[in-house]
Amino acid sequence: MSTSTAGGGPTGAGRPHTSWALPGVLFFAFFAVAPMVLAFCLSFTEWNGLGDPEPVGLANWRRLLGDDRLTQSLTVTVLLTVVSWAFQTVISLLLGVWAAGRERNRAILSAVFFVPFLLSSTAISLLFYALLDPNFGIVHRDTLGSTSGAFLAIVFVGGWQFIPFHTLIYQGGARQIPEMLYQAAAIDGAGRYRQFFSITLPQLRNTATTSGVLMVVGSLTYFETVLILTQGGPGTDTAILPYLMYQAGFKSYDFGYASAIATFLVVAATALSLLLVRLSGFGAMRSTREGM
Repeated sequence: MSTSTAGGGPTGAGRPHTSWALPGVLFFAFFAVAPMVLAFCLSFTEWNGLGDPEPVGLANWRRLLGDDRLTQSLTVTVLLTVVSWAFQTVISLLLGVWAAGRERNRAILSAVFFVPFLLSSTAISLLFYALLDPNFGIVHRDTLGSTSGAFLAIVFVGGWQFIPFHTLIYQGGARQIPEMLYQAAAIDGAGRYRQFFSITLPQLRNTATTSGVLMVVGSLTYFETVLILTQGGPGTDTAILPYLMYQAGFKSYDFGYASAIATFLVVAATALSLLLVRLSGFGAMRSTREGM
């Protein structure tokens, strides 16, 4: 069904045509799908970056599954993901709910909080590397020289950069909660803390899932921070999977093995994200404002 404009031309009232999605689909296919397919194909070859890749079948995958460094890197990666998720979720949730207030000072501070996210990961890592220098930094101890210190430094630096982004997500989610829910709770005598745990947190469940998936994927792909701050050290205690891939590809020039690690990382990140979505019920979510 169509309607007529003043000039007599028909205008459609339905959904936009699928051709509108073509530029985005082509961009994603060229810059995301194609490199992943190429990396998957390279994982069955031996290639040092020069000449033609030589097919080696499943040799790289057998080597990967038998590599002791994989178990250690996978353990460090999972631990980094869990700790980063907990650290960033708690702070960004509280800041986001606070920033959802309508006061002008909260809006100004929210803009200030967002500044770290505008900086590059490389610049931030270099900044904190200088600040944590035991000789010239503000912390007069070798923080990056100990396993716990290096690990916590990576968690803190990553959180310092990305908490503002997740704060913005929670701020938007908190502002979508109907005010009538809080008014009804206040009439029933519920205090601020009771309202937070009984109204705010349940209403932000879908927002928390979205933020959590982004945190998990981001934590699994940390690279610049580890490369600049610790270089996988001390020893190999912070050598996460992306750094292991970097070592294989750009230090040992074994791009076939590096591609196998990259493919494994993509599969693991995708599976973990889908599991998180499935367990949270995010796929079947409905608007919290429906019927309001």
